[in-house]
Amino acid sequence: MNSVTIAGFGLILFILFYIFYGRYLEKLWRIDKDRKTPAFTKADGIDYIPAKHWLILFGHHFSSIAGAGPILGPVIAVCIWGWGPALLWIVLGSIFLGGVHDFSSLVLSVRNEGQTVGEITEKVLGIKSKFIFSLFLWFSLTLVVAVFSAVTAKTFIEEPQIVLPTFFLIIDALIFGFLIYRKNFSIFYATIICLFLLFLFFVLGKEFPIVLNLKEPQKLWILILLIYSLFASILPVNLLLQPRDYLSSFILFSGLLIGYIGLLTSHPQINAPFYISFFHQSSGSLWPMMFVIIACGAISGFHGLVSSGTTSKQIANEKDIKKIGYGGMLTEGFLSILALLCVSAGLFWKSEIPNLNYPDLMKKGDWIGTFATGYGQIVKRIFGPEIGKLFAIIMINSFVLTTLDTATRISRYITQELFGEAFRIKPFKNRYSATILVIIFAGYLAFGNWQKIWPVFGASNQLVAAIILFLCGLYLLIKKRNSLSAIIPAIIMFLTTMTALKIQMLNFYKQKQFLLGNISLILIILAIFIVNEGIKILSQVIRKRRMYEEI
Repeated sequence: MNSVTIAGFGLILFILFYIFYGRYLEKLWRIDKDRKTPAFTKADGIDYIPAKHWLILFGHHFSSIAGAGPILGPVIAVCIWGWGPALLWIVLGSIFLGGVHDFSSLVLSVRNEGQTVGEITEKVLGIKSKFIFSLFLWFSLTLVVAVFSAVTAKTFIEEPQIVLPTFFLIIDALIFGFLIYRKNFSIFYATIICLFLLFLFFVLGKEFPIVLNLKEPQKLWILILLIYSLFASILPVNLLLQPRDYLSSFILFSGLLIGYIGLLTSHPQINAPFYISFFHQSSGSLWPMMFVIIACGAISGFHGLVSSGTTSKQIANEKDIKKIGYGGMLTEGFLSILALLCVSAGLFWKSEIPNLNYPDLMKKGDWIGTFATGYGQIVKRIFGPEIGKLFAIIMINSFVLTTLDTATRISRYITQELFGEAFRIKPFKNRYSATILVIIFAGYLAFGNWQKIWPVFGASNQLVAAIILFLCGLYLLIKKRNSLSAIIPAIIMFLTTMTALKIQMLNFYKQKQFLLGNISLILIILAIFIVNEGIKILSQVIRKRRMYEEI
């Protein structure tokens, strides 16, 4: 099958459902363009700051949610189960699960003074659920900070030409934030100036690669990245975090646009099988494992944390929620389709050319390199395979770094809400000490053997999404509105993640990996507890409705 047909199929579906299903969600949640958002009602010049334009906030939001997951998940899944099942899950998952999750969590936070979903849990499920869920979120986010700092540091070592552009982008962001918010400069002209500087940084990076001649260079890069994350967390959001993510989004959107232009110019046929098998010896069955592996390409709990963490505190008007929440997820789904086509059409399934053989490249464990090679082949008519491959690596690195700094800031919010306010530990009410706690814990994991804990993160991330959807569904039910748009996806994700965690837990115990087995068991107990508390609330709501009907 021609790859352009697949791309067109995905694009048309995403556009249609954005218009019609997005409109339904707006009516369901009663979006009101005249209602003041927390960015105005709680403006503090640090976290609660209305974005000057929805496109700036979209850039921040999309850059934060679109980590390496929506690219690497499909790359892995297609090789194991085939491109057909992966494509269907990306499209349907983005439309009915991921998009609803991102949209609903953003509205829920905006309607609750920009609080994180961990804090909102108390209002819906009670104080015990809030403590348990918030602790779980805190550990999950600090793990994200640890892993992404380690992954980025490794990329700096393997691709030294991306070091200068990465760090110059921070300076570029500070310039943009200063021009827009302190000097009231035109957004258009400030963007043009900073994108020109960004282009120069890429040229300089290619000419002057940075190589650290140290015994363990990765540790120094991790330390530098954690220090950057600290400043990104405590500085006013509109001076560094928001403008850096906004400028990064141009790298990401350029990669997306160039990739699809490459497909249009080359019209490559898909070489990978449509369907391979339901069960894979080492990776497990198509359901639930493919759904967990694709992760952010269809739905991700981390998106709900971004929506209720940084985005809800900056959105200037509720009318922009559909564009940023639902539209952001569908854009990420379109990115995942591109990743799927890069490896299934850009590479070969059976080929004597070792550097272009998809299964052989995957056997080496270099998932980023596999995607980058396929992307280079897709865009080779535009600027050659090698430059295309380098640009793909820069694109992924931009995704990872934006997720890193946003995760640090959200971790700080949860630290302040949980340890500072709920547990009343006064030092952690302060944004400086709260961020330092996050950095210390993340650094401990990053410098240690973080890889041991990482295998369960995929399922735990999806479990967070299930819980957030459950919260949103209960909230709608309490407000006497149709809750099926959230409850049905929540049930699907609960069944998927619980089954995946059970399979993983049993395998870990068989392999005597007791740490991973115990973590999986704890996550299962957490999910059962949250569901049980939710069922109690549900039964109370139903009883109250019956009482009113009798009266």
